[in-house]
Amino acid sequence: MILEKITSEGIAHNSYLLGSRNEAAVIDPRRDGEVYVQRARALGLKITSIFETHRNEDYVIGSMDLSRITGASIFHGTHLAFSYGTGVSEGDVVPLGSLEITVLETPGHTEESISLAVRERDVSDEVLMIFTGDALFAGDVGRTDFYPLQKEGMAGKLHASIWTKILSLGDGVVIYPAHGEGSSCGEAISDREITTVGYEKKGNPLLRMNRKEFIDYKVREHHYTPPYFRKMEELNIRGAPLLTGIPLLRPLSPTEIRDYRAAGAQIVDIRAPTSFGGGFIPGSISIWREGLATFIGWMLTYQDPIILIDDFNLDLDRVTRQFLRLGYDNLLGYCAGGFPAWFKAGFEMEVIEQWTPPMIHERLDPSLYLLDVRSIGNWNTMGHIKGAHHCWVGELRDHLDEIPKDRLVVAYCDAGYKGNMAASLLRKEGYPRVVNLLGGMAAWKQYRYEIIR
Repeated sequence: MILEKITSEGIAHNSYLLGSRNEAAVIDPRRDGEVYVQRARALGLKITSIFETHRNEDYVIGSMDLSRITGASIFHGTHLAFSYGTGVSEGDVVPLGSLEITVLETPGHTEESISLAVRERDVSDEVLMIFTGDALFAGDVGRTDFYPLQKEGMAGKLHASIWTKILSLGDGVVIYPAHGEGSSCGEAISDREITTVGYEKKGNPLLRMNRKEFIDYKVREHHYTPPYFRKMEELNIRGAPLLTGIPLLRPLSPTEIRDYRAAGAQIVDIRAPTSFGGGFIPGSISIWREGLATFIGWMLTYQDPIILIDDFNLDLDRVTRQFLRLGYDNLLGYCAGGFPAWFKAGFEMEVIEQWTPPMIHERLDPSLYLLDVRSIGNWNTMGHIKGAHHCWVGELRDHLDEIPKDRLVVAYCDAGYKGNMAASLLRKEGYPRVVNLLGGMAAWKQYRYEIIR
């Protein structure tokens, strides 16, 4: 038996290549799926089956493209009207070499969610491993808030799915979830690469709750829902447009970028806050490279073309993949020669000052509007600067009427990256005086300045 995990950085999505006797199955493939074909070929495997544990909300599923390339059959739960593939139900078995993949219906995260129990009959009739999708993670369980009017019911279904379908399989069963630490599909997913049913029984705090406690906790639980989730659900139900490869972005001159910007193109600057703050194209949104997968779905539309700004345009293939995995096929190009080409052309630039904690501390007075753009969880548990106002960066655009334009706005976050993104959005929206706290709360704490809890 062969098992490989393929992780998509940024969204912490786990997909899997499972092989036995020259056959392979792929579980929850991402959109740019050539990696599965390449790995299967290197291992002497033919991909015959593709499984989707649920419709997925945070990335584009690559099943249709992978099936087109390999001829593999697609399987998913029956309780949603997918436009492609074959529905499978409780107890259905799909053979894979010497393995048997048994379908378990595990609703709660979504209605059609399934888990996949794997047995190796040549060795034992016991379940060896289970792919749990978004039902059960290491240290956490799936969110149940996608049906706002059915929160209690969905939480109850998830409890039943976990306790009657998964935990009953035995303590030694290895769990392979669809997400790891950092995913928006769970609140506190652990960084453990491997976990088991027995380990989760002992270490997962939600599995130590009784049914009522579990349901009450899930009903009260707070999650942010990026607007792009709706687009993902739509694409994953009907099937995303097929890819013919990773597109090569067009190199654009500063003049072309100026004209496209005037016509409504979205300018995404992927440099670090310090580089962005020193000079940027007016109207740009600052989203650093490592934050693209997490934040483009909050900040960008699917209609207007997107232009990338970097210093040296390194590894743009990897950057392009971040957009394609979230369904952004509207990438237009990048600034040829990097941002230096823009300022060498003498075109207009803006700056956002990057202030240190002492610079802000010595200016703390009513003339400042302190804007904390961290998550509500960090605001509640880690404290904040005295006098600060809270608004999660992803929801900032919906709360602009609460932020004064006649005061100096100081944006801050955990380490300075989301604060800079917030500052860039405010400048784009016409706020004339905005600065970013460089280093965020992490730097503020190092100076031992007052924190309100």
